[in-house]
Amino acid sequence: MTKEDVLRLIESRVTHPASGRELMQLLKIPRDARVTFRRLLRQLLADGALIQVRGHQYGLPGKADLMVGVLTMNPGGYGFVVPDHATDREGDVYIAAPHLHDAMHGDRVTVRLERNRDDRKREGRIISVLKRGQATLVGQIEIDRASHARVVPYEKRIVQDIHVLAADVHGAKSGDMVAVEITRWPTATRPPLGRVVEVFGSLDEPGVDTRVIIRKHGLPDAHGEQAVVEARRSGSQVHPRDLDGRTDFRSWPTVTIDGEDARDFDDAITLQKLPNGHYWLGVHIADVAHYVREGTVLDQEAYDRATSVYFPERALHMFPAELATGLCSLKPDVDRLVQSCVMEVDERGEVVRYEIHDGVIHSDARMTYTAVNAIITDRDPAEMARYESLVPMFVRMHELFAILNQRRHRRGSIDFDLPEAKLVLDDEGLIEDIIQAQRNVAHRLIEEFMLLANETVARHLEEQRMPALFRIHERPDPLKVAVFEEFLSSLGYRLAAEPGGVRPRDFQHLIERIAGLPVERPIALLMLRTMSQARYSPDNVGHFGLAAPTYTHFTSPIRRYPDLVVHRLLREVRRGAPAAQRIEELGELLPEIGRHTSERERRAMDAERELVQWKKVRFMADKVGEEYDGYVTGVSAFGLFVELIEHFVEGLVHVSTMADDYYRFVDTAHVLKGERSGKTFRLGDRIRVQVLRVDTERRQVDLGLVELLEQMRRGAVGPKAGRSRARPKSGRPKTERPKTERRRHTPRQPKRGKQSRRR
Repeated sequence: MTKEDVLRLIESRVTHPASGRELMQLLKIPRDARVTFRRLLRQLLADGALIQVRGHQYGLPGKADLMVGVLTMNPGGYGFVVPDHATDREGDVYIAAPHLHDAMHGDRVTVRLERNRDDRKREGRIISVLKRGQATLVGQIEIDRASHARVVPYEKRIVQDIHVLAADVHGAKSGDMVAVEITRWPTATRPPLGRVVEVFGSLDEPGVDTRVIIRKHGLPDAHGEQAVVEARRSGSQVHPRDLDGRTDFRSWPTVTIDGEDARDFDDAITLQKLPNGHYWLGVHIADVAHYVREGTVLDQEAYDRATSVYFPERALHMFPAELATGLCSLKPDVDRLVQSCVMEVDERGEVVRYEIHDGVIHSDARMTYTAVNAIITDRDPAEMARYESLVPMFVRMHELFAILNQRRHRRGSIDFDLPEAKLVLDDEGLIEDIIQAQRNVAHRLIEEFMLLANETVARHLEEQRMPALFRIHERPDPLKVAVFEEFLSSLGYRLAAEPGGVRPRDFQHLIERIAGLPVERPIALLMLRTMSQARYSPDNVGHFGLAAPTYTHFTSPIRRYPDLVVHRLLREVRRGAPAAQRIEELGELLPEIGRHTSERERRAMDAERELVQWKKVRFMADKVGEEYDGYVTGVSAFGLFVELIEHFVEGLVHVSTMADDYYRFVDTAHVLKGERSGKTFRLGDRIRVQVLRVDTERRQVDLGLVELLEQMRRGAVGPKAGRSRARPKSGRPKTERPKTERRRHTPRQPKRGKQSRRR
């Protein structure tokens, strides 16, 4: 008997809430199975598939106007519950502040549905907390003269401060960032209580911001002792016995191409020209699976992490350094074990033949993107002389890149190539400058080769009828596409999609039409939000963004667990067709691996993004009063989001500073329009702004429009200066939720404030 069996029985045979004893009678549970049955009931209750009503009676949530989901709080003191199950996807449930019970942000809760607000939004009240989201929080401790201490959570969606007894402060000083473990959860009449378990120090100290983000997102930092021991057992060099049965690629000219600051090299390239004019491309990937066996402590720890995390000044590697930057890193002038995908590519970029090997390579050079670009694009004499023997191969790589890039373009692959920010850090991890990251032909060249290898490996596994873990990107929701199309029409653009549905090519053609225009970045960002998020799954539905029917991740097993899984599956296939029992086993394992690794990938991306934003805000702390040019990247009822051209920093022009008129928000067109003047601000507009305030607590830069600020100084503003407001286009005005009242401590701020391939 399983949980699913019990749930099916209850759904089909029980018509009302019933006690455990009554359920056993109604479902005719044998006496010797009743202990198991009660255990399964408790599990279903913990999962939220069943609820307890009227004492100890069990019921189905949907039949009692109840729902189970995760609470997402708003700093204003209210929240929304995101339903667990697809059957509840009518929308998130709004929870007013008085109806939160004792729940906190991230908790899994049971909600009683009460009514629909405006016939659109469901409202409810929380009746129980099933599982706490996190027992340890990070925040800033405040200690008054009477030694009363409280921790103000760094996560602003946690609206309750955590009170700390004097005996549990453990050496923290007022203003320090700390980790606090909750020892007593909040109730309607008393706040949560906790004890300090780690002191990070002042925000002014180097590295504290990174440690706070690591702890906030629950990222594992140091590797376990046993995992490190297992990694060290493999040694630091390839043993002769490891070469048995492997294809020897050591005589092939081979190079790695990475960024200047890269420390782990997991892919290497070889390229030859065949007599028939085709290209013989070898993509060699570090054979991590040879050293990390399934079920070991090293494997279990890597699975839990699921990905490496790259912060501006440090990385959290999925594997200990002994493997990540040691034995599995494809360093030059040493033997390294690889799994190789060697492909014959014709003049149209099609793979007409391929081979997959367990191999060994001996890399000839550790190349950088800068050096390869200097050879290919600039024909730099010094670099060409330095790598004289390899120059012909780089020339061939450039030829093949152009062919492969044209192939992807023909099939409609969406190719975003927007400028990205690069943080220039000093020795203490503070930002000295923010510049545009240089992305040259060498970056794109390597990306094309990796994409081709990933497609080839995915097709191979599918043709071998091997269960696999694919990288999928589902078609966008038609409703989101319709909203995006409506917005485009307001700017004079169209997707021009066929009636049968939008295709990747439609998005790609749009990108080409707006390339280099002021609207390019905001349209591209809105386009990304229109699309689904790529994820890992054993069910192959193709990759919409790449216009690829079959795609996987094969090229980065040092830093992505799904790639390690794919390597293991490839090795199984090479050893012969898997037995039916193994196929059934993989059918049970792979869905959970896909779900878990996708979730961990999102966690890593959120942490990376949040730390970069934090550092950007601190960088702007001494720039109050300075003026910049920027583009409007977002429009809402409360103002304009503007990205500064010079520093790639986004700030907010709040509508309250736009005092020359009453501005109305036209949501379908993403426009703020003045009621009296008719003046409009829309996505893509280039405007001049001044930094008014840097709020390090909210991690937000407040901006003002220079034109309007000058008018205010001269007194030449609209009818009710300082009382501008935005109004929605239609329907009742959007009400502002009252913010929870509490004092926040603003910390002192300093005067200044390896990207992974994830397609």
